Amino acid sequence: MSNLFQAKRLWSFIRLLTFSSLIFFIHQVSSQTTSPSAKPRIIITADPELDDNNSLIRLILYSSDMQIEGLIYASSQFHWKGDGKGTKWFVPGREYDRFGMNECPCTSWRWAEGERFIHDIVVAYEKSYPNLKTHNPGYPSPEYLKSVIRYGNIDFDGDFSKDTPGSDLIRRKILDDHPGKLFITAWGGASTIARALYTIQRDFELTEDWKKIQAKINRKVVLLPSGDQDDTFASYIRPNWPDIEYRQFRQVPSYGYGAQIRASAENAPYLTSTWMKTNISDQGPLGELYRVWGDGKQMVEGDKVDYFGIAGKTNEELKAMGYLVWLPVQEKGSWLGEGDNHTVMNMLGNGLRAYEKGTYGGWGGRTILTAQPTAVSGMSSSGSADDMAALLSNQNRAQTDLEPFPNYFPEAQKDFAARMKWAVTPNFKDANHAPSLRIEGPLILMGSPGQKTKVHASVSDPDGDEVSIRWFQTPVSGFEAKAEISRPEGKSIELILPKDTKPGQEIHLIVAATDSGSPALTSYQRVIIRVKGL
Repeated sequence: MSNLFQAKRLWSFIRLLTFSSLIFFIHQVSSQTTSPSAKPRIIITADPELDDNNSLIRLILYSSDMQIEGLIYASSQFHWKGDGKGTKWFVPGREYDRFGMNECPCTSWRWAEGERFIHDIVVAYEKSYPNLKTHNPGYPSPEYLKSVIRYGNIDFDGDFSKDTPGSDLIRRKILDDHPGKLFITAWGGASTIARALYTIQRDFELTEDWKKIQAKINRKVVLLPSGDQDDTFASYIRPNWPDIEYRQFRQVPSYGYGAQIRASAENAPYLTSTWMKTNISDQGPLGELYRVWGDGKQMVEGDKVDYFGIAGKTNEELKAMGYLVWLPVQEKGSWLGEGDNHTVMNMLGNGLRAYEKGTYGGWGGRTILTAQPTAVSGMSSSGSADDMAALLSNQNRAQTDLEPFPNYFPEAQKDFAARMKWAVTPNFKDANHAPSLRIEGPLILMGSPGQKTKVHASVSDPDGDEVSIRWFQTPVSGFEAKAEISRPEGKSIELILPKDTKPGQEIHLIVAATDSGSPALTSYQRVIIRVKGL
């Protein structure tokens, strides 16, 4: 595995915070639409990497599911603009140093003049918007998305020495009084996020309100990093803001560079050139911007690291041309990469409620705790999630899941393909839409050891397709109990809690409804059964 790929995906900060349970309301047109009050607020910071470009195209097709608060250009150790004054920059250990390129100190690194990849994607979205709106009325206007684009701290990697339009936007959103969590991604470096936090600290640290402001930010902000790509998490954010929640998602099929190399037999068909051409790259303005192997494009002219657009050359021939070949050449037109998907795939309104807590898990994987309680004596009689989280965070024994984490990759890819088709399809009846699924009753239940619990679901399909239903238990924390489920394929099931369950243990039950359309689409609902105290 290359150093570049490892750096792009590396992240080691794990934190658990309790997040209050939310009730999802399902729009009759599609279960992928949530009510406005349920949409998570999110800020995207991204550098002009190929996979950031692709991840952003996928994200914008799910802008109906989220309240996008910012689309911000960021720098990283892989991409920085320079200050335009001829200042030369060099950080030991970066790719230009590790791989002996002998090009730095330099005035900029892998940053195109007039870089506008975020703007370009929003313009493509604008062309697609009339069609998208037909299939889901929750899509934001192109004018709104344009209004939240900003340039952040892009001059040099890891430099957060000045305020920028991007850091100003993040600072304002962090300090506003809007209810709920604020999710902030770092697809590139985190210097723009660091500057926003630094400015808040500078302005309020010596005031009487500082403790209150700190507490508010710690409750509100969730950072979703894609590695520490400019060292600002380690050098500033982590030491100064240790109680902000950091979510690292694992146990998910790779969406990154070279995913097809490691793909399972179940996932591999959704990464081939045939599938990509049919469903993604040939689908209108957004498909035209989506990067695949051998597409003839290059983010920055002359970039020695970006050989992905060149077709018909072997690895050795590319090396002879001066390229740093860190990933073997793949089939022309096949999957290239969406390496930052794991930070946002759990934000989607597909009914999994994965953004409520990192351990819940969804299409973007889940956070995995490295702790497991050895006793429940410190838990209150109510067996609250707060008590369980406290025990989990204070123990150091490894967890063992009772259930394997589901492979959601095929379902996620088919849903992506459906949304790409929406973008080029003006009539609702000419595309497929996910079933509408709801639980008849509360989504959080209390149960006792040995208790039988009945759960009912109702489902309809906006296209009149046949719908199949299945129920399964999903792992969340290593402290869950294994339940017995009767008739896991029907609309109604009976679940039996084990007699040896302990107060505070949870059973996370997922019901999935898949239609018979093309592509077949799946909606979910999550029911949590929490064991009561004695």
